[in-house]
Amino acid sequence: MASVRRLSLAADRVHPLMPQRQAGALRVAIATQDMESLNAHFGSAKRFAVYDVTSDAWNFVEAVAFEDVSDESGKHRTEGDDRITPKVEALKGCHLLFCLAIGGPSAAKVISAKIHPIKVPQPQSIKDVLSRTQTMLKTAPPPWLRKALAEAGATERKPFEDED
Repeated sequence: MASVRRLSLAADRVHPLMPQRQAGALRVAIATQDMESLNAHFGSAKRFAVYDVTSDAWNFVEAVAFEDVSDESGKHRTEGDDRITPKVEALKGCHLLFCLAIGGPSAAKVISAKIHPIKVPQPQSIKDVLSRTQTMLKTAPPPWLRKALAEAGATERKPFEDED
């Protein structure tokens, strides 16, 4: 069984496995090796930095760390050596997942958990990823992001034209 460590900022309270999401925020997971950049494939990510993102701000939620990761060789694991399911389970509650690459079976598991995977072609800072996500939220979000916003309960109700 893979070990999962959760690191989060803590106040003087006990919080659940996945801290409660800020109202109206998208929960975003970023595959990282160093907690500074989006610089990992999904399967080989040692950590995922998790943030709540709104059009005005982002807040660090937690870091989820894994000791047992793939080596990016693309080879299938031996039967019974599942390194993907623990990652998907740990990220449940997230709406978006940013990574450098993700294989088809892994993407299917992520999508099944209602997490939208987003492949980014090259490494970039976590700050840039969060800033671009905010820009998309402020402007006309693409359809896949509108769907994630609806699932997050972050879409604004559009008033009827004849309302006062």
